[in-house]
Amino acid sequence: MTYENLLIHTCDIEHFGEGVVDDYGIPEKTWTPTYENEPCRLVSGKPIEIRIGQEVVIVSDQLFVGDINVTEQDRVIIDTVTYQILSVIFREDSHGAHHKECFLEVVK
Repeated sequence: MTYENLLIHTCDIEHFGEGVVDDYGIPEKTWTPTYENEPCRLVSGKPIEIRIGQEVVIVSDQLFVGDINVTEQDRVIIDTVTYQILSVIFREDSHGAHHKECFLEVVK
């Protein structure tokens, strides 16, 4: 069984960018799709603590994707639920970069 066979879900990944400037000269948030219908696997498991700067966040949702360009500034949409990517861990095998493991938090 290959790694790709384990990616049983699909997701849309969006990257944050600065958009049109408002009346006060502040750029508005815009999210630009970078990947659509990207194979992935969402896993909800035992809650763990991760450190984001000085803050400790408890997360239980993990996302596994191939070796694509995702960062902590991106967000993911799976089945109409939007998640913020809090942490990205690069995983490698004997040939180099293999996949990425992302810790997620639901956007409220």
